[in-house]
Amino acid sequence: MGELKQHQSPMTVDEQVENLKSIGLIVEDEEYAKKILNDISYFRLVKAYSLNLKPKNGHYNNKTTFKELVDLYLFNANFRQIIFPEIEQIEINVRCRLANYFADQYGVLGYLDAKNFADEEYHKEFLSDIEEEIRRNSKAPFVRNFRENYEGGNLPIYALVEVFSFGTLSKFYKNMHNKDKKAVAKTFGVGYTYIESWLESISYVRNICAHYGRLYNAKMSKTPMLYKEYTQAGIGNNRIYGVLLCMKHLLKNDTHWNLFVDKIDMLFDKYERVQTSTMGFPENWKDMLLNK
Repeated sequence: MGELKQHQSPMTVDEQVENLKSIGLIVEDEEYAKKILNDISYFRLVKAYSLNLKPKNGHYNNKTTFKELVDLYLFNANFRQIIFPEIEQIEINVRCRLANYFADQYGVLGYLDAKNFADEEYHKEFLSDIEEEIRRNSKAPFVRNFRENYEGGNLPIYALVEVFSFGTLSKFYKNMHNKDKKAVAKTFGVGYTYIESWLESISYVRNICAHYGRLYNAKMSKTPMLYKEYTQAGIGNNRIYGVLLCMKHLLKNDTHWNLFVDKIDMLFDKYERVQTSTMGFPENWKDMLLNK
């Protein structure tokens, strides 16, 4: 390992503005810049949204402005906010269909039996996870009701899924027997290997949205398995557009999907400096999202 770096000295907001000017960023209104940097941290704004606008430790490309960075930040915030409700709909749908099927096959407490899952060790981890999630939600009226008024104090699967995080929901599905995965996936008209991959990726994107993270010009750590028609068209699976294509197939019967796609289009019109290619969007992105 080479010599470790030293942390930089802190900068006041005034010094942050001067530093940006010294590396070639055009700051047309310094008071505006100071106000922004007093509300949005230098690290969150400048470090994240300068990608592609300057080389590492170099100067900004010609004519790059502070307002451009702010616009990219605002685009990302709006983009994240319109994606989150679509993910919420997927999450609610999966919770419902998984719980309905599992209860019918194995009973409302069937999740306690390791034989109903593919991997016994994975199941032990799952039981540990849900105990923690039940503890965090212990004051919820429906949790208290089952804990205090039912034999054993266990939550039935249809109530338990309501305290699952999306990550736990994804793990639950992943550890189901293949025949059970197929049955749930069939209700979405999707192969079970795809939906297993998609849930992991969508859960990852959900966490980015929930923690105010960056989707713009970001590579996905959890990448979905894409249909061959998309990979043959040159669509990559490590950008947000690939995840949106997966979401389309899970929400294809939802009347709000077209409105969602239109909202993306309006965002691109509003923030003209956004480079859609950095998010994996091809030229015919809208047709691909709307095509059933």
